[in-house]
Amino acid sequence: MKRFYIAALCLSLCLSSSCPPPDGKLTADGNDAGTYDLIKSSGYEYETPDNSGAHAQAPFRHITQCWDEQLGENVFEFHIHVANDDDRGKANIKDRQRNEIKTDAKSPSYMKAAEGETMRMSWKFKLPKGMKTTSRFTHIHQLKGIDNKEKTADVGHPMITFTCRSMSNGKQQFQVIYTGRAGSENETLAKLNLADFLGEWVSVTETVTCAREGKYSLKIERVSDKKVLLEINDIERDFYRDGTPAIRPKWGIYRWFGKDRSNADELRDEVLRFADFNIEKL
Repeated sequence: MKRFYIAALCLSLCLSSSCPPPDGKLTADGNDAGTYDLIKSSGYEYETPDNSGAHAQAPFRHITQCWDEQLGENVFEFHIHVANDDDRGKANIKDRQRNEIKTDAKSPSYMKAAEGETMRMSWKFKLPKGMKTTSRFTHIHQLKGIDNKEKTADVGHPMITFTCRSMSNGKQQFQVIYTGRAGSENETLAKLNLADFLGEWVSVTETVTCAREGKYSLKIERVSDKKVLLEINDIERDFYRDGTPAIRPKWGIYRWFGKDRSNADELRDEVLRFADFNIEKL
């Protein structure tokens, strides 16, 4: 009887809003006011400029929910304001801004990958029509290492980055970039016309084996016509970092606007949509 009571109590606690569900899913539920609670209770964390600049007097929630007619479901909206938002309120960072969700050291083990483990992530995103970019970076996804307790891990650079960029010929590109260990140069794994993404939902499946002799696969498919925009199969690279306990994903918008917003006139306020996040170990 005592064992039954303890088991029932544990089940009750795990069903509470403060306990992550037994999977790596994050799906919008339509309760906009509870968006941040949903993110955290699903094992994710957020970094938003809710109290930056003018928001200090009137805080603005930068991740919201809305109904999407094309998908026929509730989705997340990530807001960014070029003239106000910053990077986590850090006074020493004056050339970029971010609004992201991620997993971190506190996330369940099944939502990050230790050395030798394989992790598969899937999600959908929609970039707005007319989205503005600079020649530097507008990142919308990264794979990075989690720092250790001593803060000595090699986690200064991501291993994989999805970025949107303006080119010298006036075109815009969607790029997938691989970065090796500290001191190595970036390798562009794919370059696509950004116009193929703007105003369209795309679904992503990304698989990484987190090891020094690791592997990486990626498939991006447009939802409306099922056209495969990009496919990368089992490329072999170094997908781990010295000192890190695990590799984790990040999503949202992280963009450069120049020192003291000197290039802000190249950008505008944007709202990016994301849906159906899922992380699983293979």
